Amino acid sequence: MQWSDIIIVLTLAYLVGAIPFGLILVKVATGKDVRNVASGRTGGTNVLRSGGLWLGLFTMFLDIMKGVSTGWLSEMFVPGNDWIRVLAALAAILGHNYSIYIIERGTSGRVRLRGGAGGATSFGGAIALWAMSGYIIFPLALLTYIIVGYASVTTMAIPLIAIVVFGYRAVIGVSPWAYVFYGVAAELIVLWALRPNIKRLLEGNERRVDFLGYIKKRRNKKE
Repeated sequence: MQWSDIIIVLTLAYLVGAIPFGLILVKVATGKDVRNVASGRTGGTNVLRSGGLWLGLFTMFLDIMKGVSTGWLSEMFVPGNDWIRVLAALAAILGHNYSIYIIERGTSGRVRLRGGAGGATSFGGAIALWAMSGYIIFPLALLTYIIVGYASVTTMAIPLIAIVVFGYRAVIGVSPWAYVFYGVAAELIVLWALRPNIKRLLEGNERRVDFLGYIKKRRNKKE
């Protein structure tokens, strides 16, 4: 293992993670700038608001694949190293949240990097570490969204579920503890990105989709 290979993997993982698919897709499909809609993030949830359902789902898929690709990159340059796989997956999440391709100067004059919140990419990163985790994380995250109706809570739940999954596997000795570190670090990155949403949740002002209420109304109409 050479340091140059590690640097290449982490750099490529960041650069791939930083590709703002949501920004590009919305711009091409509608001419809008997703950064001027709702939260201003480039992830699938905000693309769904600005570009519609299918554009949002396609963005989510591409953002997931950013995380998945880090497993391939790691095996290509530094095969068999669990910690490099973990660091590469985290680099992709950081790239997604703080994209070098979206450099802006704020009202205060400070330069900042824009991006998403990291939920889909952290999901992809978990798949890169253990492919079967996707079959556990996805339905539980979807169930979380249906029950609570908050996209931000669902985003925070994804790495939290990964912590539980990888933690259990580490305890029974079939998975390295490095993967648990991935879940914890991914959770912290997501929480930092969602600070405004957490504030709105505490204040009771966060956007919510009442799926259960919608289903109940539909059922009552049919009756």
